[in-house]
Amino acid sequence: MRNRFETPNIVLNFLGSLLLVLSVFLLLPLLVGFLSGEFRNGFGAVTPFAVPAAASSAAGFTLRFVFRRGNPNNLQSMLICSLGWIAFSAFGALPFVLGIGSSYIDGYFETMSGFTTTGITMFTGLDSMPRSIIFWRSLTQWIGGLGILTFFLAISYRGGSAHTLFGAESHKIDVERPVPGLGNTIKLLWGIYSAFTLSIAAALTAAGMHFFDSICHSFTALSTGGFSPYDASIAQYRISGHPRFILIEYILIIGMVLGGTNFLIHSRLLKREWRALWDNTEMRYWWSLIGAFIAAILAERLFRMDAAASAGGFFESFESNVRAIAFQVVSIITTTGFGTHDIGGPFFGHVARQLFLVMMVIGGCVGSTGGGIKVLRVGILAKLVRRELFRLRTPPRSVSTVVIDGKPVSSNEIYRIGAMFFAWIVLLVIGGGITALLSHLDSYSAFSGMFSALGNIGPCYISVPDMGSLNWIIKLVYIFGMLAGRLEILPVLLILSRNVWKY
Repeated sequence: MRNRFETPNIVLNFLGSLLLVLSVFLLLPLLVGFLSGEFRNGFGAVTPFAVPAAASSAAGFTLRFVFRRGNPNNLQSMLICSLGWIAFSAFGALPFVLGIGSSYIDGYFETMSGFTTTGITMFTGLDSMPRSIIFWRSLTQWIGGLGILTFFLAISYRGGSAHTLFGAESHKIDVERPVPGLGNTIKLLWGIYSAFTLSIAAALTAAGMHFFDSICHSFTALSTGGFSPYDASIAQYRISGHPRFILIEYILIIGMVLGGTNFLIHSRLLKREWRALWDNTEMRYWWSLIGAFIAAILAERLFRMDAAASAGGFFESFESNVRAIAFQVVSIITTTGFGTHDIGGPFFGHVARQLFLVMMVIGGCVGSTGGGIKVLRVGILAKLVRRELFRLRTPPRSVSTVVIDGKPVSSNEIYRIGAMFFAWIVLLVIGGGITALLSHLDSYSAFSGMFSALGNIGPCYISVPDMGSLNWIIKLVYIFGMLAGRLEILPVLLILSRNVWKY
């Protein structure tokens, strides 16, 4: 007979292991604080990380001791994923509270934004914050990039449980494996992730970026998170007159594209399968969307240019216009959120601002670190429309299916995509409505905030000071939106079902 408390036991036992992993990560910023001299006037800087690490460790040991371990089924795996992000954010918020005196809700918001790789920030004055805090802020996004659960799988691989957890955290239509064995697949993906991180950091350092900044930006570029050590984001290097700010921007464009691309494509490229860049539907859509958005926004900028700006003057700045637009398009569609220009400022026109909202919904590729509903699902929905048009002009008994790369997409998968897309729209409407009701923002800005949270993107048409002053209810709605967007809504909604916890 099945134990009625089987689900709480298994879920909370796994959650305890996750918290033990978190306690280790919370100690890493102490090394940064020591190297940067934050402890010269005493060891007060230790507290913001030592206390949360001890609390996380104690909670982890308690949960593992009290609750019985077991192999989770798919339902329990999704609960572990959802609660993992919630618990990590609960303890990960403490360094902001103890280190810079933020309110707990703002610290929790910032940490959830980090672990979900969203990038919305509550904080200003980043330029003068302790480096240990800035490093922790960036590290949360790097950890969240390929998923907190994969770290856990590396230390808790237990037969079937690892497969169900990997499938629950995965953003892919099918859980493909580039190499035999789940453990080997995880090692390969994290190997690629780590190698890319080091490569981006090395390239940025070679371009003249400070070593600490290059580490932080490599963490948040590849994870498509977008946190930067500066209030001005990547524009800081142009504003400060950095001699190689152009090269820095190009390096980050490449880093963001790497993060927004399916990591299984990267594994194929390692085998020199260059056709992987265009031989499947999602990659063709991916390059086409990036190119189309850049062309459309560039065309609008050309159209808007003042007649006093001569053709010669424009072409002298043609590269800077293309670079600025390409940077922001890649930043938004990969859901990274870095900025070289304010997306709500005069550089971008009304068409660009609308297209940015569209990009927030689309997001990156499946199997990437990006958010959004994913490019492949957009392709499936587009083919679904074509199929329905085909059925209207053919006999009722004719058979037609949605085919992606030579494989039919099951009806169950189409239903799931439809349900997720509907839930996405509902949450956008609810979040935008609550923001408009409880703030003095215009409707356009109010809706952009929920677009940003649900798409795990970061930038929106609400300034950082205004974001920090929002009603606490709006902040809670955005926290829920960030988590729902990261885990693709349906697993998060399971937490709200009482019946789930009875099995």
